[in-house]
Amino acid sequence: MMEESNRSLKKSFDYLLRAEQLIPALSQTFSKSPRYLVKGVYPVYVSRGTGSRVFDVDGNEYIDYIVGLGAVSLGYAYPDVDRAIVKQLKDGISFSLPHPLEVDLAELLVELLPCAEMVRFSKTGSDVTSAAIRAARAYTGREKVAYCGYHGWHEWYSVTTTRNKGIPVGLKDLVMSFQYNDIGSLEELFRKNPDQIAAVIMEAAVLEPPKDGYLGKVKELTHRNGAILIFDEIVTGFRMSLGGAQEYFGVTPDMATFGKGMANGMPLSAVVGCKALMKEFEEVFFSTTFGGETLSLAAAIATIEVFRNKRAVDHIWRIGMMLREGFDGIRRSLDIDARFVGFPCHQTLVIKDTNGAESPEVKSLFMQEMVKRGVLVHSGTVDLCLSHSEEDVARTLEAGEDALRIVRDAMANGSVLEKLEGEVFQRVFKRF
Repeated sequence: MMEESNRSLKKSFDYLLRAEQLIPALSQTFSKSPRYLVKGVYPVYVSRGTGSRVFDVDGNEYIDYIVGLGAVSLGYAYPDVDRAIVKQLKDGISFSLPHPLEVDLAELLVELLPCAEMVRFSKTGSDVTSAAIRAARAYTGREKVAYCGYHGWHEWYSVTTTRNKGIPVGLKDLVMSFQYNDIGSLEELFRKNPDQIAAVIMEAAVLEPPKDGYLGKVKELTHRNGAILIFDEIVTGFRMSLGGAQEYFGVTPDMATFGKGMANGMPLSAVVGCKALMKEFEEVFFSTTFGGETLSLAAAIATIEVFRNKRAVDHIWRIGMMLREGFDGIRRSLDIDARFVGFPCHQTLVIKDTNGAESPEVKSLFMQEMVKRGVLVHSGTVDLCLSHSEEDVARTLEAGEDALRIVRDAMANGSVLEKLEGEVFQRVFKRF
């Protein structure tokens, strides 16, 4: 059995006490808050990272499968990207006029992304999904939106979640959900809202692959009803394929949004699309001081060059498959219902309890035992970067076998909560 590290989390908890008096929700991102991990067992504050590893403020080292919620696609402190940032830093960060890097990166994205003819930059995924919706409404003269998946914190989407406090309730009437791989559910929305839906926005794939030509059917149905098809590729962009899910599945939307890993952790996002739609941004109000901030633009160009030159997508898929197959072997040897679902580049470990249901308590126990053994995992998905190695996978599988054995035994004797040394993780929100 892999020995547990003799960890101290004193500095993390000292910072947490200070944060409780200063920072609502304890973090700038819900998913990074200790409430949504296993509070009391997980480190709360990270001080630095290198490659696939992070170090908390107490000096403990972890193999990191959260990687900045997917934003770190190459690895922490990746040399090629850091050099590009430092080089640009010497010349300045934000200016009074546009910078040539805006044009250079836009040309690169147009070359790579099937639907991209023009590009606008911003800072977050929520920024660009909201911008895409606004442009689609402007272009079609319609107001309603059909959505599938998660699309950020701005009002048009978050009104559909339990975190809708402070949002005018009437906005909910303009946003309607449909089910992935169920073309009938989208057909029903168009039938009930004739000539009213401006856009269909969706994650082209999350954990479930499209079936029976589903994405092509969505595109045909959307266009037949005079609406705009938008792929939210904040997660799938650059990990699933260098051209995103649209390239991987061979279905080109009218517009798409990218972010997260495109600049290896630097804050940058993009909305891209055909010229007719993107021209709407000459009138639509979408303007931000830091959209052309040069360090992130330089980082994105360097990140894409590494993706191309080092075949990063192939590596991420290969390492992800090693992880999946390794856990599958452990599952069979321990006779426990625990398996990865999704794509090797973006997947999640599903653990069923003795009743065959997913349990936050059971998942929390697994997470606890992994972090005690130096592996940082989230309650949601596992993301990989170019710096994850075969050695990382071997150590992760060793820790995983220990953790799953403890989970299996605790489920068998009904002691899951008794074994928990921290709090059960919470969900960030629920959708209505």
